[in-house]
Amino acid sequence: MTDAPLRKQLHEENRLSWNEATKAHNSHKGNQAKFFREGGNTLFPEEKELLGNITGLSVVHLQCNAGQDTLSLARLGAVVTGVDISDEAIAFAQKLSEESEISANFYRADLFNWLEETANKNELFDIVFSSYGAICWISNLSVWAKGIAAILKSGGRLVVVEFHPVAMLFDWDWSHKFPYFSDGKPLTWEDGISDYVAISNQGLALSEYETGIENFRNSYRSHEFQWGIGEIVTALLQAGLTVEVLQEYPYSNGCKLFEQMREAPGRQWFPPEDVPNLPLMYGIVARKR
Repeated sequence: MTDAPLRKQLHEENRLSWNEATKAHNSHKGNQAKFFREGGNTLFPEEKELLGNITGLSVVHLQCNAGQDTLSLARLGAVVTGVDISDEAIAFAQKLSEESEISANFYRADLFNWLEETANKNELFDIVFSSYGAICWISNLSVWAKGIAAILKSGGRLVVVEFHPVAMLFDWDWSHKFPYFSDGKPLTWEDGISDYVAISNQGLALSEYETGIENFRNSYRSHEFQWGIGEIVTALLQAGLTVEVLQEYPYSNGCKLFEQMREAPGRQWFPPEDVPNLPLMYGIVARKR
């Protein structure tokens, strides 16, 4: 249901939860500035393929977290802006940009506020980029999609690489626990955002995994929203965008979503042998005509 309210209070609780989780996540990733200075890039082949050649293009990375993928976009030649609700994430991203000597602009803001303010300034971008665990924090798909359409140049593209909503039906032990159709109702986690970097170990570390913060427990709860593929695509179409690509993948990149997953080359995670394949990620390219 795309006409759900914005739930700004839930956004604020998520901000606090992300502030805590981000500290834990970055504690495992070692010297990230060194990684980038030595030519490192955190983007996977899937998003590079969907993005295409972005040299010289203006790109905004929505929900950019601590900026690693944002700087990787800049490394590919784009003029990049990163936006995130977390104070901790944006402060880290700005510092990482300075220390790695890769230029990017970062803004700390609630996404919906930023989209509205940017549209009011008539600031337009060639590409809007969103990836990996971002859409589940969106409380209103319709406002999100229309906000993106409003800041795209004519012919500009939205590029999304995300964890598949089918994957979000399962608990850690692969038991079917959560609904696919949520009617816009949030799923609240009392223990907040986890240290999924520690769970994924080398899969999400930029170089050698470091122990960092151990036995992390988040003090702030978090709220996620389950959106089906049909709801997402419909919101984009109703915002006036043309969907050019809808791709599904039978693996997850970097992040170990469930127990006993098999890690393959390229930091891909597949279900265990006794679990039939299922879509774990998807990619969308939608263009503003």
